[in-house]
Amino acid sequence: MLKKILLVLVALILVFVVVVALQPSEFHVERSVAVNAAPADVFAEVNDFHKWDAWSPWAKLDPNAKVTFEGPEAGEGQVMTWAGNSEVGAGKMTLVESKPDELVKTKVDFTEPFEGTSMSQFTFAPKGDQTEVTWSMDDEHSFIEKAMCLVMNGKKMVGEQMEKGLAQLKELAEATN
Repeated sequence: MLKKILLVLVALILVFVVVVALQPSEFHVERSVAVNAAPADVFAEVNDFHKWDAWSPWAKLDPNAKVTFEGPEAGEGQVMTWAGNSEVGAGKMTLVESKPDELVKTKVDFTEPFEGTSMSQFTFAPKGDQTEVTWSMDDEHSFIEKAMCLVMNGKKMVGEQMEKGLAQLKELAEATN
């Protein structure tokens, strides 16, 4: 009896390992929102890390996180580091590309609770009287990260946070417009 239980357990573990191994390493999440503001107004809120506290969904998870800034006041080369609770961890975000009213790209280096790097991108496209803001995140996942995302539905979790952030960005940009 014990032998059968062990065989079933080993078989389940093997199936799980195969399913995880077959998951794509590429991780991509993307969300969009239409904002009743000009591209320049929305771009200004994203192109300056000092302004992210007002709309970033992760800033709300730990308002007491220690945040520091380096480099220029805004745009390419600006760096933000943070250290917070277990929900936000610690890391460094660098603004790597900035095209006025069109694009902001960031590189995020996580140090806690896990080490890793991801790329995020914001695009701003005029749509009549509105601006379509699209936020995307790309990453390469290790076996462990793929297993965690499979169990915890990482794309859904990240996507929900992005939706919150875009809703707060929309509210902020429309209020200042």
